[in-house]
Amino acid sequence: MTKQSFRAVDAVPPQPRKEPHSDARHGITRIDEYNWLRAGNWQDVFRDPALLDPEIRAHLDAENAYQEALMADTSDLQKRLFQEMKGRIKEDDSSVPIKDGPYAYGSAYRIGGQHPRFYRTPRDGGPEELILDGDLESQGKAFFSIGDVEHASDHRRVLWSYDDRGSELYTLVVRDLATQADLADRVPDTAGSGTWSADNAGFFYTRLDSNHRPSKAYYHRIGTDVADDRLVYEEADPGFFMSVGGSRLNDWIMISIGDHETSEYRLIPANDPLAEPTVVSERRTGLEYELEEGGDVFFILTNADGAKDYKIVTAPVADPRRANWTDLVAHEPGRLILSIQAFRDFLVRLERKDGLPRIVVRERASGAEHVIAFDEEAYSLGLSGLYEYDTGVMRFTYSSMTTPAQVFDYDMETRARVLRRVRDVPSGHDAAAYVTRRVEATAADGTKVPVSLLYAKKTPLDGSAPVWLLGYGSYGDVEQPEFVPGRLSLVDRGFIYAIAHVRGGGDKGDAWHEAGRLRNKTTTFTDFIAVTEHLIAERFTSKGRVVAYGASAGGTLVGAVANMRPDLYGAIIAEVPFVDVLNTMLDRNLPLTESGFSEFGNPIDSAEDFAAMRAYSPYDNVKAQAYPPILAEQALNDTRVPYWEATKWVAKLRQMKTGDAPVILWMKEAGGHSGGGGRYDGLADIARVYAFALTAVGRGR
Repeated sequence: MTKQSFRAVDAVPPQPRKEPHSDARHGITRIDEYNWLRAGNWQDVFRDPALLDPEIRAHLDAENAYQEALMADTSDLQKRLFQEMKGRIKEDDSSVPIKDGPYAYGSAYRIGGQHPRFYRTPRDGGPEELILDGDLESQGKAFFSIGDVEHASDHRRVLWSYDDRGSELYTLVVRDLATQADLADRVPDTAGSGTWSADNAGFFYTRLDSNHRPSKAYYHRIGTDVADDRLVYEEADPGFFMSVGGSRLNDWIMISIGDHETSEYRLIPANDPLAEPTVVSERRTGLEYELEEGGDVFFILTNADGAKDYKIVTAPVADPRRANWTDLVAHEPGRLILSIQAFRDFLVRLERKDGLPRIVVRERASGAEHVIAFDEEAYSLGLSGLYEYDTGVMRFTYSSMTTPAQVFDYDMETRARVLRRVRDVPSGHDAAAYVTRRVEATAADGTKVPVSLLYAKKTPLDGSAPVWLLGYGSYGDVEQPEFVPGRLSLVDRGFIYAIAHVRGGGDKGDAWHEAGRLRNKTTTFTDFIAVTEHLIAERFTSKGRVVAYGASAGGTLVGAVANMRPDLYGAIIAEVPFVDVLNTMLDRNLPLTESGFSEFGNPIDSAEDFAAMRAYSPYDNVKAQAYPPILAEQALNDTRVPYWEATKWVAKLRQMKTGDAPVILWMKEAGGHSGGGGRYDGLADIARVYAFALTAVGRGR
């Protein structure tokens, strides 16, 4: 795709003025000519976009006008894509209700509805009772997203939250289920969830500070003034984030504190909400752990004692300090334990071995174990949250890139499984018409990098197919090879959908993560390039027919790759992209900077980290060369990756690039880091991105 591929060939891209801004660190002075695009009052803008500087606003408006002009010729394609993807959604879709005491709680959509409604049904039979109607609550709002809906253990009230800006500043609300009325107890600027005390007379929550960090945990008693809420714990280290949760036995309030490599838990008895929190194991750099209550013991998932891929220990509830931890499931290198779930008679763990997930069920009394696994080459497996502890039935979800999600109830004693739900694809889906497989690319150092593929059986593997190549590669996260129905709109048009499981992710355990973080970060990018070259060499595609896609830290990936090997790609799509890496990591005031030191490094205090980051930061390494068409998608209210990152990156790309390939910034007024609030809003966004990709490789029909 070149500029001439678009009808609006005369559209002139906006180019903001330059205002040199000097920054000297570690003996190196850098000049940033677009630093002024970052609003000085950014904290206020997150809460009210109307406060944005008029000159910056004018530039963003000009960017959107340019984007609309260049994308105008794809309007019909976007509409077709939207209708296709909408046709694969069951419009009145619903969850499998979860039992809790006298009720089963669930959620469902109405036909045409953007947001779910939450309901419950009496366990012994009776009519459905409405708890919350998301469509009703969203009326009159440009953006609306429900954060959490948590019922009290006496089933009389629910605590729910909403964000109506996209800035992830959630308001907590208490609803009386007998009257369907919301109480006066309303808490703004929270992280989005709350946890009831055992007596249901109040709840715990975390509140965001002016820099959007959840730094304080509070207890609110129903009927009192929010201004008088008790401060339970304040975290002084700006690099640590905090959340508050409970346990299914309703015995404990758990304050979880941590960054990306260190954990700390503080406990409060749920029946004594005024008690001071006690520490389980004091934070120690590199020590991570998670608690799961198991009656008279805590099950603890931890990397203690060199267990890089985690082990499970137990500790007595009466004194769970580190000195009392006892190994239960030993560490096994290469087997990454992802999560655990405890029941009265069983302990369940989700783990990843040989790159594939599996569920292991352990009988607590005997220690006997059995495994739940599947035969496909690439698939996704997950544990479902349940309310009840005293049960022999657990729930899990299975899908692959060709298999719609299946929800199973599994009897842990008899090993019988009951299929409770299959994701319906109303427009029809023949799994046999598609292929999912796993291949391996060889990195420069000889490491085998897994790649998950999805394509139609009829797609020729002769180098002519375009490829959508997704990558992330940060924080040890895994890009699951799961069923996403919207992807079929690309695959049915001849695309091969590929996921590059690059280092920096967690596909092969902690070592896989370590190999792509901190000063090893460039390995993430070179792995992605190696995957691209492998797909070309093996005739899945050809040079210039690969669309590279990454979101957030995946935007760092594709932004770096665009600088390193632009010749390989037919287009680059960066969604909410973390591309101004060095400038962001040099500013401690931004919400995620200090917590990101453990993943990307600390360029403020370390000259070595500064040099490593400067060498790959996408914004800092834009150069005079031909780039492929680039689409940067951003949201004005995004608090995780602020609007100015993509804005500055696009401006610098336009200034430096050669050739006539367009660079487009799409700045969304509504939405946040995770996109639109409603399900159809999200589909419309995807349709526009797919239209760009299809046009880029000549499939825009």
